Amino acid sequence: MAFLSHHLQLTLLFLFLFNATLAYSSWRFEKNVDYNNWISWNIKNYQQKTTLKAESIVQAPGAAGRKALDLKLRKAEMNKVTISVSQNGTGDFKTIREALNSIPLYNTRRLILVIKPGVYREKITIPRTLPFVTFLGDANDPPTITGNDTASVARRDGSPIGTFESATVSVDANYFVAIDMKFENTAPHETGSIGEQGVAIRISGTKAAFYNCSFYGSQDTLYDHKGLHFFNNCFIQGSVDFIFGYGRSLYENCNLNSIAKKVASLTAQKRTNSSLESGFSFKDSVVTGSGQVYLGRAWGDYSRVVFSYTFLDKTVLPQGWSDWGDQKRDFSVYYGEYKCSGPGANLTGRVPWARMLTDEEAKPFIGTYYVEGDSWLIRPY
Repeated sequence: MAFLSHHLQLTLLFLFLFNATLAYSSWRFEKNVDYNNWISWNIKNYQQKTTLKAESIVQAPGAAGRKALDLKLRKAEMNKVTISVSQNGTGDFKTIREALNSIPLYNTRRLILVIKPGVYREKITIPRTLPFVTFLGDANDPPTITGNDTASVARRDGSPIGTFESATVSVDANYFVAIDMKFENTAPHETGSIGEQGVAIRISGTKAAFYNCSFYGSQDTLYDHKGLHFFNNCFIQGSVDFIFGYGRSLYENCNLNSIAKKVASLTAQKRTNSSLESGFSFKDSVVTGSGQVYLGRAWGDYSRVVFSYTFLDKTVLPQGWSDWGDQKRDFSVYYGEYKCSGPGANLTGRVPWARMLTDEEAKPFIGTYYVEGDSWLIRPY
């Protein structure tokens, strides 16, 4: 009887463990299915949104193709105002800050600041109360906004300003546009040093677009903080994590130039949970420069970066990607490559958790719908 009881106990234990294993396998399968379903959902979601908006909103002037601009943007674009900035006194204002101060709070019109060539040594903040601002430079001689603050610069009370406030230009407003501009932070960075993060521009507002712009810095050049952003034909230079943040951004026809002296990383995307619709997508771009660089390292546990149709020079490390020393992130990050070329695109030494995307998997990342562009992207002026 004791034997039968013991045997029955073992049987019951076996059945329990068997069922638990099945349940766990089923859970993992469902999680994988849910995660992969995001690929097809992403496109369908944006297509549905665009169709609904197209049915309810009249096409706006200046829209590229069949676009349905959101109502606030449409109204702003129909009531443009232009003011000029020139250091020699031939414009409406001599400094960019003076021009911004002239704009009424909670502005609802597109304000185009025509900025004449020159080097503007100004620390600029565009607050949330000033949406619809455009910086328009000269394509033949783009103006430069420059600064050299770092994270270790002290406030009046002695505390450091931190990376967030080190930016030469801070954009907190929505609907910002920059065309033919240079943004710069000249603070140098020595490998291994602390507190030398020096941001050229921080973009915290949503629906921001940059055309033919250049961003120069060393550590943390471009703080792609949060929101929907689009970069077209831009040059971005830095050494360590020089494109970083939570943003959901499309970089198209951009040149990423590393000036790293040792091993560094191009991107540090900080997606912290699986529900955040954020990530960096690079399409038809070029990665070149000095040092040895990872395409990205996982600042967040669910960091998401994709490179498509991009030329990767020999500066890209064979491993391609870094988990920032936390192997748990290998199972949660989304690092993808699609039809890239160049010596750095050789997949022989890639980390096993990098994704070589199929045509279907790449679709969500290679169009302006990735940043919901049909509702807010307009032709440059």
